[in-house]
Amino acid sequence: MSRRIVVIGAGTAGARLAQQLRAAGGVDVALFGEERHAPYNRVLLAEVLAGRYEAELAALPSPGPVRRARVARIDRSAHVVHGGDGTKTGYDALVLATGSNPVLPPLRGLAGATADGPRDRSPSPGLPTGVHAFRSMDDCLALSAAVREGTRAVVIGGGLLGVSAARALAERGAQVVLAQQGERLMERQLDAPASELVASHLARLGVEVHTECRVRGLRTTAAPPSAAAAHGRSPRTAEPDGPHHRVTGVELADGFVLDAELVVLACGVRPRTALAAAAGLEVRRGIVVDDALRTSDPDIHAIGDCAEHAGRVYGLATPAVEQADALAQSLTGRGPCRYTGTRALTRLTLTGTGPPHPTGVLDVAAFGEAEASPGDDVVHLTDATRGTYRKVVVREDRLVGGVLLGELSAVGTLARAWGADEPLTEAPLLHLLTNDGGS
Repeated sequence: MSRRIVVIGAGTAGARLAQQLRAAGGVDVALFGEERHAPYNRVLLAEVLAGRYEAELAALPSPGPVRRARVARIDRSAHVVHGGDGTKTGYDALVLATGSNPVLPPLRGLAGATADGPRDRSPSPGLPTGVHAFRSMDDCLALSAAVREGTRAVVIGGGLLGVSAARALAERGAQVVLAQQGERLMERQLDAPASELVASHLARLGVEVHTECRVRGLRTTAAPPSAAAAHGRSPRTAEPDGPHHRVTGVELADGFVLDAELVVLACGVRPRTALAAAAGLEVRRGIVVDDALRTSDPDIHAIGDCAEHAGRVYGLATPAVEQADALAQSLTGRGPCRYTGTRALTRLTLTGTGPPHPTGVLDVAAFGEAEASPGDDVVHLTDATRGTYRKVVVREDRLVGGVLLGELSAVGTLARAWGADEPLTEAPLLHLLTNDGGS
């Protein structure tokens, strides 16, 4: 009798794992996914929103059949998962790849909104018409249907996701304001000079960037249910006990109001852990796993955005893939699972117009620690005329981080040197940063 493996979640981690398990054979795999779309690459959502890709082109390699059902609870003693449709599925090994939900900030005008539960429609239940999270394909398609030339759009959040969404909306002809509460854009990945270059590039694209800008709430007005569809929301998601509400503006902490027909919430993500917590598994920020990606129940594993390994929740595609690959090796009997963490590289391509980028493209790469600590050595090269910026941080002869903007021919070699965590010398490092003529 084949070993029964149940995978809950058909995102990057779950789909990758199911694909490998089925390709290896010898196991019976049940893959649960809540979204109506075939598994897709979330990294490409901004390209779909910008109109560069059709939604189908963001699809991941097929993992095989997906059960379109929500898992309501896990019975660990019986080794059974209960579907929301009343079905029961037994397992020998269970893998949680439940992903993450968008964080909805505590703003006036969002009272009662929630990002919990199935992400099979957009926006999340309780959001006013015109207000969208930007996490799922349905979020992306709803935004795409709502944006028009000249649409007034406000993106709240200036991290990687917010910058990507603002760029995509601007490419569609929207009048975009990006409101970032922190001191700079992409503050988790970039230092101040690099962030300024990104902000300047967005400005050339037409995005109005405001940092240190705290949003207090949303302004809304009552609207008939028929207006919902015109703003990218299905009337069936309207609140049943009262009028539908449509966003008209974003109120800042200083009282200034930004007119808005569309608002994008890009305030980060939070691991989806409710199912694991209800089953009695250890949960901190994410579902706690060891180097074998086992939870506190040895028959249950967790991978991807929902997993917390060595105190870290990644929320990125590369760790999700590496975790899926490591676990597949173990579950198919090819060897033990030894996951020791991921050194993830952040890449972003921003289109735009005007100098100093004649191609209209700014490539961004960041890895490790962008800010130096006392005693670190920093190699820092800038060419304002070409719009290039390169900075690497070296600690005790080891590369510990870097930020590169512009021509990125050296990024692959630098990332490998960082990932290897081996001693390096100054001369090769300088050569890597300068040999393409970009500095």
